[in-house]
Amino acid sequence: MAGRLRENWSRLNGRDRIAGVDLARGLAVLGMFAAHLLVTAGAFVWTDPSTWTALVDGRSSILFATLAGVSIGLVTGARTPLTGQPMSIARWRLALRAAMLLVLGILLILTGVPVYVILPAYAILFLLAVPFTGMPAKSVLWTAVALAVIMPLLQPMLNALPIWQMPFSAELDVLIGWHYPFTVWIAFVLAGLGIARAGIARLSVQLRMLVAGGALAAIGYGLAELPAPAAGPFWGSVWSAAPHTSGLLEVIGSGGFVIAVIAVCLLLCRVAVLKTITLPLRAAGAMPLTAYTAQLVIWALVAGVVLGDTTDLAGFRALHAFWPLTIGVLVGCTAWALLIGRGPLEWVLDRTAKRVVPADAPR
Repeated sequence: MAGRLRENWSRLNGRDRIAGVDLARGLAVLGMFAAHLLVTAGAFVWTDPSTWTALVDGRSSILFATLAGVSIGLVTGARTPLTGQPMSIARWRLALRAAMLLVLGILLILTGVPVYVILPAYAILFLLAVPFTGMPAKSVLWTAVALAVIMPLLQPMLNALPIWQMPFSAELDVLIGWHYPFTVWIAFVLAGLGIARAGIARLSVQLRMLVAGGALAAIGYGLAELPAPAAGPFWGSVWSAAPHTSGLLEVIGSGGFVIAVIAVCLLLCRVAVLKTITLPLRAAGAMPLTAYTAQLVIWALVAGVVLGDTTDLAGFRALHAFWPLTIGVLVGCTAWALLIGRGPLEWVLDRTAKRVVPADAPR
């Protein structure tokens, strides 16, 4: 047992693991818990602490998506993209993981828990990111910038397509995770991929992330205080920093915000004592899929037993489940990480991908 504990401690805290990324993932998971389970303030105001709960709305899922890009970048070579057979194997494994995430997402949707499950969108974003994995940092980052500016301008037209008026539109919306439209959100994933390519473990990169992210947040949220360039529904949709609008200013402001958050997490974990203190959050961040899924499964079980209805959002929130679920998941993830090792769902996805696409697979 002592040997296993030392081994798992080293895995979580060793030089090969970027602790700040785990911390940021842990914050993203807890932010999504809060967005699901708390009645948050309508609008965030820096000078009013009572509105700070609004920070989790939209930004937590954007942080989740950006960190997905970071993970994709790290498994495909970090600063130097893989080439040849190793890259081919990594891409096929990413595609397989995407398929498994889609299946898991559909299963979670079938529980009836009244949240927008992000995993179907996550799966599509994984697939869309694969062709960009061979690019160097600058190319990926400039592509992310271009998409961040162009796609919010096109999104109102995509939302108005006739397909969304057809009988099966609600099912399609859920199946592809249109609450997190991949047409816009691919910019967040590519931003994370570009950051990984730039060398996310380097202090200089972390400081540039903090400055650039803070500047983008100030620009996006600052412009949102100004009137739209023109009247009408188009500019009303585009000129918005509100959560889940996929507006231009949300993409700029919230995208910059999450980049700054990742930078802060990376910088905090450079301090040994802070790295140790944040272990529970990092443990949850080391197994984000397990933590996210556990929350929804526990929700479905408790709501089914206590309320007799897994779809009753107000009823479940009235149970004040946020703190018990949050503390339980943090304790559970920490115990699992130290006593057993890798998160169970992460282990299954990784083992399956390696079995189906072995290291000696042909190109």
